[in-house]
Amino acid sequence: MRKRMIAGNWKMNKTWGEGVVLAQGLADELKDGTGDVDVVVCPPAVDLKGVSEVIDQTSAPFALGAQNVYWEESGAYTGETAPNMLEAVGATHCIIGHSERRDYFGETDEDVNKKAKALMAHGIVPISCCGESLEIREAGKHVEFVVDQIKKDTEGLEITDPSKYVIAYEPIWAIGTGKTATADDAQEVCGAIRATLVEIFGEEIASGIRVLYGGSAKPENIAGFLEKEDVDGALVGGASLKADSFAAMVKSAMA
Repeated sequence: MRKRMIAGNWKMNKTWGEGVVLAQGLADELKDGTGDVDVVVCPPAVDLKGVSEVIDQTSAPFALGAQNVYWEESGAYTGETAPNMLEAVGATHCIIGHSERRDYFGETDEDVNKKAKALMAHGIVPISCCGESLEIREAGKHVEFVVDQIKKDTEGLEITDPSKYVIAYEPIWAIGTGKTATADDAQEVCGAIRATLVEIFGEEIASGIRVLYGGSAKPENIAGFLEKEDVDGALVGGASLKADSFAAMVKSAMA
């Protein structure tokens, strides 16, 4: 049985002080624990240390994640962050390949693959994103497209503990567009992702890799997605910026 995960992607929101306040609020909301649900918060890089300190000081029941990483250990890579730097501030997870990174900054599947390998070498869990645009969805090629992403993103990965690698499916066309993906839409693609993982890693490993849904998940719709066989949680954007709404999603996953 896969353990559910709710991960919050704060994106480029919250200053250092605001991040500390949000983390403290979430720690209070979840003070009774999160049951059998893994919870991760992913603040901007400059907020990581502050949130890490809140987690340590309050024994908060959530883990710390980053939003990006570079695959080199050190060097002349201005503006980038190495895996050991994330490790040093207490990050145990890291989002890679988010649609915004791909669209705005030209991140490729090859980049995502390198980042996954670098993170895993440091014991950091990648939350590797995939997903299709509206154009691809309307052409009926969405499953084919995402399966190809998965094959490229996982090429050469060695996974012995399936809990240490997470995939997040983001239907890009359903994020901030007014269009809504249904739970059946999510299951169609997440099921195809699972089948592809079986081809690559075998049944035992594939059955333990968590696949999250990441298309404008909210407290009002999360339960429907979690009912689906191959949806193991959510990568949450806007709803993770308020402690009460994010905690509500965690509690829904605990039910």
